[in-house]
Amino acid sequence: MSGNILIIDDEIKLLKLLGMILSQEDFNVKQASTARSAMTMLEQAEFDVVLSDVRLPDAFGVELVQSIKAKYPHLEIILMTAFGNITDAVQAMKNGAYDYLVKGDDNEKIIPLVYKAMEKAKDNAVKKAQKPTAQKGFEAIIGTSPLILQAKKLAEKVAVTDATVLLTGETGTGKEVFANAIHQGSERKKNNFVAINCSAFSREILESELFGHKAGAFTGAVKDKKGLIEEANGGTLFLDEIGEMPVELQAKLLRVLETREFIKMGETKVSKSDFRLIAATNRDLEEEIRQGNFREDLYFRLNIFEIRLPALRERKEDLKALAKNFIDLFSQKLHISSLHVDPEYYALLRKNDWKGNIRELRNTVERSLILMNDHQLDAESLPQYSEKNVSGNDSLSMKSLEKEHIQKVLQYTKGNKAEAARLLEIGIATLYRKLEEYGLR
Repeated sequence: MSGNILIIDDEIKLLKLLGMILSQEDFNVKQASTARSAMTMLEQAEFDVVLSDVRLPDAFGVELVQSIKAKYPHLEIILMTAFGNITDAVQAMKNGAYDYLVKGDDNEKIIPLVYKAMEKAKDNAVKKAQKPTAQKGFEAIIGTSPLILQAKKLAEKVAVTDATVLLTGETGTGKEVFANAIHQGSERKKNNFVAINCSAFSREILESELFGHKAGAFTGAVKDKKGLIEEANGGTLFLDEIGEMPVELQAKLLRVLETREFIKMGETKVSKSDFRLIAATNRDLEEEIRQGNFREDLYFRLNIFEIRLPALRERKEDLKALAKNFIDLFSQKLHISSLHVDPEYYALLRKNDWKGNIRELRNTVERSLILMNDHQLDAESLPQYSEKNVSGNDSLSMKSLEKEHIQKVLQYTKGNKAEAARLLEIGIATLYRKLEEYGLR
């Protein structure tokens, strides 16, 4: 995967070292030691990814992210710092950074992270070049099975109200797609749809993200910050994985739902926000209540209108349509113009249990497009499923197939083993072991 990278760092030795490492990965690399010179270079040439230090002589990297994204929204930006500061990390992500790395601790993560950021940047560029054809609202929900149509019908009915909605079901069943559709079908659609995954942050950061804070509220809080509850005023707040929310925050959220009033961290003044709440969980909240992990009174507030999203194995008649949608998506991304799909490909997909649901199907389709031969999706594009379900394959032929697929993925990643391991869904140690076994090192 080729691409253009700009590295910004005033530590010249590190700047040259990173430049050398990324150049060896076949990236086109440019270097700048100040924010001013970097902005000049961005005006003069096309870049895909920016790798920037947080502490620059003439700028604060977290704020620089916002400036760069405002002018070049397709760019992906990775920030680096010698000091792990959680507040800076959260703010950097909110400003549009792709990710945040601590120097020294994250050396092994840099190359695979750059590959992922590059892939995202390329995808951004494709979307920018195309006319906006992305489906919105309920059009984005794919499928005609009875269970998905029932869930969609319930969502359409509740969308026009202002009722709180609880989306339940396994991980990867499309809860955020449904939440967005409900928002788009409501009178609030012209205002913000604000989403957060409650399992992604510590209690302190989650509280700051939800309620906001005043400058000085805690170490690192250098300026006032709006919380998501405030940003959702007039719109919709989507709390994904709410079953993971710490009990202390559950009590604060309950008070907000009862009064629509909240207090920022470090402040005494009461603020108000008129928002609609949609929550989602893959947990059995009644069982969590019995175990003391979830407040019963909050559950009753959330469970005004519950919609259960079916697992993919319960709606396999939708699998082909979903797979076709992902084939179209990744064919564009990988610049594949012509493609033949063998009926056996879909037949093998149907045989899988799909414990990871739609998310797992999406990843599988992406990987099979990389592995396919002669622009044809067939059984050989799905080694992990053909090995389990296709009879007549001896261990020797399966090892040959595995070796070939590892070679293809390594070719796709330009030899990047960390990225290859991700696409193959195996650990990096397992990949090295297989490379040794097949004489590919």
